[in-house]
Amino acid sequence: MPISPTDLILNPDGSVYHLNLLPKHIADTIIAVGDPNRVSMIGEYLDSIDYEINKREFITITGKYKGKRVTVISTGIGTDNVEIVLTELDALVNIDLKTREPKARKKKLRIIRLGTSGALQEDIAVGSHVISEFGIGLDNLMMFYRFSMNEWEYELAGQIQRQAGLPFQPYVVEGSASLLKQFGPDMVTGNTVTCPGFYAPQGRQVRAQTALPDLLDKLNYFHHRDFWLTNFEMETSAYYAFGRLLGHEVISLNAIIANRVKNKFAKDPYAVVRSLIEKTLDLL
Repeated sequence: MPISPTDLILNPDGSVYHLNLLPKHIADTIIAVGDPNRVSMIGEYLDSIDYEINKREFITITGKYKGKRVTVISTGIGTDNVEIVLTELDALVNIDLKTREPKARKKKLRIIRLGTSGALQEDIAVGSHVISEFGIGLDNLMMFYRFSMNEWEYELAGQIQRQAGLPFQPYVVEGSASLLKQFGPDMVTGNTVTCPGFYAPQGRQVRAQTALPDLLDKLNYFHHRDFWLTNFEMETSAYYAFGRLLGHEVISLNAIIANRVKNKFAKDPYAVVRSLIEKTLDLL
């Protein structure tokens, strides 16, 4: 059955609504970043650029790096934006946009999130790189999808809710095992908490009072068997959940620019990000 025009909105030129992209505009390997300015940072390393498309916070370039075709796209901040980006990227490769029919043979994209993050553990140094084995979602996005956790993920979700004193159950989802193996050897393997905000959801307080004043400490001390929480940011869990829902290989790579336990911030956060970009491209 064709997907309705209101469920999958297309622009007059047939491109997907928010990203403004056509299937020819993307590669099978995609580097996703939050900051639109980071797209041009990565673009500096490409040998050639075939396409550049801009719309809202979504900036896309596709070109070649050492002969490999790669797309770089910005998502903006938050899991709600990740939902838009991954849904529309999937539509580009797995839906015939002319007939609106899902394709019989599905394509699997390789999506690498490259972003900044704060460490939750004292021994994770500012300037290091963390690869996320699991994403822990403190947002409610998966309540709107038929998403299921396996037994271990469900056990972890319950333990995190109990030990952190959360008034809701988070969702826990594992990233791509193959991409973890490919990108992980020179990085710290960790478990990443995804927060639905930058201030109170990450234990910060400016003027508005936080309802969970000891959240940072509880996340820092959380452990279940040999499972610890290593860092937090604002997108990873949605990437992993949509990877599972849509059948794509997804991994999250984190440039640690702050250590919240030590109250340290990187003197040059751009250098930390640039070193992660270089490492990621070489591992492609």
